Amino acid sequence: MTALVPQSNANSAVQTTNSALLVTSTATHVALPTSNKIQHEFILGGQKSGKSRRAEFLASEWLARSSNHQAVLIATAMAHDAEMQKRIQRHQDDRALHSPGLATLEEPWQLAKMIQTHSQPHTLLVVDCLTLWLTNYLMPMPEFEHLAPQYLDQLDALEKALLNAHGPVVLVSNEIGLGVIPMGTEVRQFVDALGILNQKIASICPKVTLMAAGIALTMKADA
Repeated sequence: MTALVPQSNANSAVQTTNSALLVTSTATHVALPTSNKIQHEFILGGQKSGKSRRAEFLASEWLARSSNHQAVLIATAMAHDAEMQKRIQRHQDDRALHSPGLATLEEPWQLAKMIQTHSQPHTLLVVDCLTLWLTNYLMPMPEFEHLAPQYLDQLDALEKALLNAHGPVVLVSNEIGLGVIPMGTEVRQFVDALGILNQKIASICPKVTLMAAGIALTMKADA
């Protein structure tokens, strides 16, 4: 697991680094090769919309198809406080109940490496979730200037890992850009960065699903 970078109190480079993040939104999205038959799915939705439950359902469905199939969850959350510890435990309990065959690995930083290491034709990977993965790099904002360049490298590596994955990957992320525009500069920067991240992953995945009130709405379904 990658070690945390020491926190810095310097803020002078924040705006410059954030500009680098925003520039990536204008770059051409990487297209999934038409010859690649692996069906990645990207699941978006608000808090408590049913995102994780759908990912668990897909894992259970995958396991039921063949005795040779395996499913592995890559969990990105870090328990910084008691509330987060309880939230993580609740997710663990839910997985044990709804998808008992789903193994769990914890990796808050290097998603690309995890996909490269564990992706196999008989293995479904579930990444839950990209929002917390981004949070680990960009928040709190005093760490932004040091961690953001690492995040950009990791995002590029993640895109390549998905394009070269040997088996299906289900990725979960939050859609937080539909509500009131945040007042704080830091929060606006994070909303922008997550929106760019979601666009990039959606452009790669053949299937994109929006969860609302526990209902799966298909936004994209490439043949």
